[in-house]
Amino acid sequence: MSLVAAAIALALVASLIHATWNVLVKVAGDPMAVFWRATVAAWVVITVPILVAWLMLGRPGFSPAAAGLCAVSATIETIYLWLLANAYRRGELSVVYPIARGSAPLLAVLAGLILIGERLAPLQLAGVGILLIGIVGVALAQANGRATLPALLTGVAIAAYTSVDRIAVRLTTPWLYGWLLITIITVELVLSVWLVHRLRPDWASRPSELRGYAHTALIGLFMWGGYFIVLWALTLAPLALVAPVRETSIVVVAVWGVWRLRERRGMALKLAGAVAALVGIALLAA
Repeated sequence: MSLVAAAIALALVASLIHATWNVLVKVAGDPMAVFWRATVAAWVVITVPILVAWLMLGRPGFSPAAAGLCAVSATIETIYLWLLANAYRRGELSVVYPIARGSAPLLAVLAGLILIGERLAPLQLAGVGILLIGIVGVALAQANGRATLPALLTGVAIAAYTSVDRIAVRLTTPWLYGWLLITIITVELVLSVWLVHRLRPDWASRPSELRGYAHTALIGLFMWGGYFIVLWALTLAPLALVAPVRETSIVVVAVWGVWRLRERRGMALKLAGAVAALVGIALLAA
């Protein structure tokens, strides 16, 4: 199997895993309660194997640049989880997910156009237009627009941490980078949840809606296992190839939300918008 084929296969697996954990989070109750507990559980599960691998492979280290980028990415991802939790509290899965995942590559392209004067080929320009139409279509399918802003901000965070990771993963060992990333995120999530509880005593998660530690740990392994797989794929192929395959989850989640969660309002717009978003992302990578 060629490196490109391997990267595509890894991105497809990551796509299915990502779709799965987002569905599980949406139906489990309070998203933030799931996020921080799942992340802690995943960190506990993976730390011992990572430590063993680190010792067996000669104790590879971090360059200062890689460690600094890891800290930046972890902080952005902590913010991303808070934004995504807020979006899921406000809106439907079949609306929030396509907007968040579809807006990330669009924002990255717009930043390149505005900040560094990049130029797009005709197919890529068409991709921008189709992607924008898809996002607007999904947004219009909502009963109200309460989830649009947090979903778009989630997309900003995705674009930011993906750009940081793309650089950092080539400066160090991907699995070690991923472990340090999860370690920092775990600390930041626990501290931020504690701080919110202190500042807002009325804010509370609903642990009774979680299905026990095993279920939470499974979500955590899906969340961060899928992330490790994406980091691995990025070492084998450029982001322009990995990203469109990875985002096939947009259509999967939209269909699941409409079909299984009965989010039927604006069904045609949601599904058409999700497909348009995926086509737009593919054209951007052309």
